[in-house]
Amino acid sequence: MGSISWHLALLDLMLYMTAKAAIEGLTRGLARELGEYGIRVNTVIPGAVRTPRQMKLWQSPESEAKLLAQQCLHERIDPEHIARMALFLASDDAARCTARDYYVDAGWFGT
Repeated sequence: MGSISWHLALLDLMLYMTAKAAIEGLTRGLARELGEYGIRVNTVIPGAVRTPRQMKLWQSPESEAKLLAQQCLHERIDPEHIARMALFLASDDAARCTARDYYVDAGWFGT
């Protein structure tokens, strides 16, 4: 699991963002090394997932409105959206998906 935080250069998350950036590099290296054994390696990069902890510690009605305005899809991401991506990547339907980053961020990054 990666994080969109380092792509957005969010404040006060230096160590967290460094670790999450490393996951994407690790994904590339592992995919290359393990591919010959048929092992696929990918990173899921969530946006701002609506969890009880996030809503309690970081989100206010104002910050949530700002977040939604920055996304292409103006709807919150729930844990089930991330789980569905992980299940897809674990399925036979993703048999040729490896060494990639899969964003589940409602179009936040890059907009």
